[in-house]
This record gives sequence, C-alpha cells and structure tokens, in this order.
Amino acid sequence: MDIKSFTSAVSQIAGEKEIPEHKVIDIIEQAVATAYKKEYREKGEVIRAKINSKTGEVDFSLVKTVVDETNAVFEEESENQDYDEVEEDGRVRYNPQRHITLEEARKEDPEAQVGDEIETPLERKQEFGRIAAQTAKQVILQKVKETERELVFNEYKDKEGEVISGVIQRAEGKNILIDIGKVLGVLSKEEQVPGEVYRPGQRCKVYVMSVEDNPKGPVIHLSRSFPKFVSKLFELEVPEIASGTVEIKSIAREPGSRTKMAIYSQEEGIDPVGTAVGQRGTRVGAIISELGGERIDIVEYSEDPEQFIRNALSPAKVYDIEIKEDESVVITVPEDQLSLAIGKEGQNVRLAAKLTGWKIDVLPLSQEE
Repeated sequence: MDIKSFTSAVSQIAGEKEIPEHKVIDIIEQAVATAYKKEYREKGEVIRAKINSKTGEVDFSLVKTVVDETNAVFEEESENQDYDEVEEDGRVRYNPQRHITLEEARKEDPEAQVGDEIETPLERKQEFGRIAAQTAKQVILQKVKETERELVFNEYKDKEGEVISGVIQRAEGKNILIDIGKVLGVLSKEEQVPGEVYRPGQRCKVYVMSVEDNPKGPVIHLSRSFPKFVSKLFELEVPEIASGTVEIKSIAREPGSRTKMAIYSQEEGIDPVGTAVGQRGTRVGAIISELGGERIDIVEYSEDPEQFIRNALSPAKVYDIEIKEDESVVITVPEDQLSLAIGKEGQNVRLAAKLTGWKIDVLPLSQEE
C-alpha cells in the first residue's frame, strides 16, 4: 500500500466527514479484512486486518473466541455460519470456525481465559479480485455513514436537557425543521409556542428534549414550550443560577403567555429575586425578549408552605390562608385584590397551584367582614 496516498485519503475522509482519523483507519481495516475473507477464506470465519501506518503493510489474522461449557453448547457443531447461534440460556453454539476450546487455546497461550480472543496470523495477500474489491468499497461507504450517524447521535445525546441555538430552515406539515449544526432538529406542533411565527432564516434558541436513533440518521426533538426551557435560559443569562448560588426550585408555565418561577438562595446577603431580574430588569428582559414577550413572575421560594403560597400568588396581596388536610388551601383576599389573585381566565391562581403543588381556592373578603 502506498502509505503517502493512504495517509492523504484518510485525512481527506476525516476532514470531509468530520470523523476522527483513527475511526477512518478502523473502517478501512474492516473493509480490507472483508475483501480478504471474500477472496481467500471461509464465510463463517472472523478475519482481522491491521495496517502498519509506517510501512503500509497489512497483516491479517484469524480470530477465534475462547469458549467452554459455561458459555457454549458443544452438542451440535455449526459451520459456515456468519454469526453466532445463541441458545435460550444465552450460550452460543460451538462453531469451529469462530470458536476455540479453552484447552486448545491454552496450548497457544497458557494464560488464555474464557471470552478471550486468540489471533492466528495468516498469509499476506496483495491481489484481490473485482468482487472482493467492490465488497470492500461497499463496506467503507456503509461504515462511514454508520460512523457519521453514531458520532452525530452521541454529540446531541450529550446535549439532551440543554438549550442550543439554531436557524429555522423550513416547515414540513405542522413541524418546523431547524438547523442546529450537523443535522436538522424537529420542532413539533406540540412543542411550539402558541402565537409564535417561525420564519426561514430566523435564529432562535431551542431546548433539546430527546435524541432518537433512526436508520436514516438521528432525530433530534426540540422544544420552545417546555417549562425547563425557561429555567435553562436563566442558567445561561444569570451566572449565579449557573453556579448554583441561586437555585430554581420550581417553575410553572403557560407557553406564550406567562411563567411563574420560584427561586431560592442559602447564601446570606444574596437577594435571589433581584439577582434573577438583574439591574433595571436587564437579565429577565433578555429572556422575555427571547420568549417573544412572555410575562415572567419571579417569586422567592420558602420552606414554609403558607409563605410560599403567598409569594406564588404575587402580585395579589393575601389576607388569610387556611391549609386543609387534603393538601388544599383556602385563600382569602380583599375584594379589590380578587381579580388580581385569580388572574385573567384564572391564570394567576392556576400557575400558583402548579408552582406550589397545592390546590388553591380563592375567596373574597368583603369590607364588612
């Protein structure tokens, strides 16, 4: 093998496909081993090729797995099988082309153990027929595609639960496809924010909900309506939240309309609400802008349920709270605070209930009472 041409080809494939060079070499070794097996060996055998990166020479070996009664069945021998036949108890059926007994293995390697691989060197070959060469080419193309898919899947799998930036490409039915780097992510109808307009070329932030493996390539499911999308935006915008100095305890959201978020800090001298809001509202303002004007209420979390519920109903002022045994509470508010406590179409009290985990009933307190 012309080592200069080989090295150049490896670098080119690695650069174009964004695959590490060692993985490209592995793919080529698999392809060469497949061609060798096709031309000179039996179908059921396992052949391994190793390319010497300094000389360009290729060494071939026959690989057999060490087995005994604990992991193999010896009653019936299988030959010319291109896979390991597995019994119901999980043991493989002994195949002399692919397996070697522990006793025989220890004649070659006294320290051999069950499950080890024994490699026997094979004669080097330089010539391969047209069919074998074509097979090798197909293996390379297939393995390159598989490796590309695997790398993309692993990269975005690590980003699950994170916020990333993307550019809107186009709509497909009710779904919006967003360019997030190496692949298009899917923003389904259910994960879109009601009232938002998605224009091609528009840049936006999205939450990575899940990454699904698919024969055609990984599918990345995105969201802009998930409540954690808002909390992750605060992590990006507020260093104290990212570092854990200020903690987001709970969040309740009605996408496109309003979010309530409870935050807390154990460190003295830190105002968690003021920290999240920022000077003159700069921090929360940036997030409201990203969310297209969605209203955000930031309240202080308290381990005292009564105080927490009071905070959650902000900006309404609560006169009295009665906590019942069935995890429900009855809130009494002055008549002039009733509409504020309930909110438009019950939104304020509904979000407060989600935020605190309590069922909340609001009653008016008349002037006479």
